Formats: sequence, C-alpha cells, structure tokens
Amino acid sequence: MSALTMANRNLLSPFSRSLFGNGGMLNPRIWDFEGDLFDMDFATQVPSVNILESDKEFKFHMAVPGMEKKDFKVSLDQGMLTISAEKKEEKKEEKENYARKEYSFNSFSRSFRLPDNCLPDKMEAKYENGILMLMLPKKEVTITKAIKEIKVA
Repeated sequence: MSALTMANRNLLSPFSRSLFGNGGMLNPRIWDFEGDLFDMDFATQVPSVNILESDKEFKFHMAVPGMEKKDFKVSLDQGMLTISAEKKEEKKEEKENYARKEYSFNSFSRSFRLPDNCLPDKMEAKYENGILMLMLPKKEVTITKAIKEIKVA
C-alpha cells in the first residue's frame, strides 16, 4: 500500500498571489462581511458525515438537502465505500421580449475505508428529510479464551 502525497504547487504568479492570495486586495474573504457569503473554501462544498458506532452496527448520517433518492450513488469496491451525488437543473423562461435559461449543477463524492469487522453485503440506505442514512451491520465477534492447563509438580 502506498501513501499519496501532494506537492505544494502554486499556479499563480507572484503578482496574482498578491492580489488574490491570503490577505490580497481581491481575496473574497476580505469582502465577506457576514462570514459565508463569498467564502471560497472548498471544504464547505462537501457534505459532512457523522459516523456512529454501536455494538451491532455503524451508522453514517450525511446532511444533503435538496437532493432526491435518484441523485445518489452508493458503491462498495474492495472495502472502500463511496457515496456520491449529482444533480443537474435547467430553468427556461420565455416571454415576449426575452428568453432566459439558467443552469445549475451540484455534485460531490466521499469515500471511506471500511473496517474488517463489518458486513458490507447487508448495508442498507435510505434518504429522508434531507438526510442520507447508511446502516452497516457488524460481524459478530466471538472471543474464545484458550484453556491453559498447569501441571502440578
């Protein structure tokens, strides 16, 4: 197994970095008076996941409002769980003096390495009220203690 590394490469020239980089004049965070309006942090575009573990199962809860069941794809491949969604919308408005088209596209993908003590074949998924829920049962683990005989001398 190999570890992935990412080189820190900056594609902007020094002049561009001074304008758009952290602390630059055109950095959206400078003009963001409310905290979220112009935030360009890509981490906010991927839904957060709560993973709960009990004695019998793992539960994944992901808040993804505005989606429909058909938008999701959940796949398992060699112990890797991947949850992804894609939603495309197109709005058309035609009036006597003008025509307007608007497009929107939202997508995300999250992957998780599953532990060895789960049963991926028995996974269940449901989507209700903007929450995607996955239930992943655990294998029953039986702990057997070896009996050790001690000879009396």
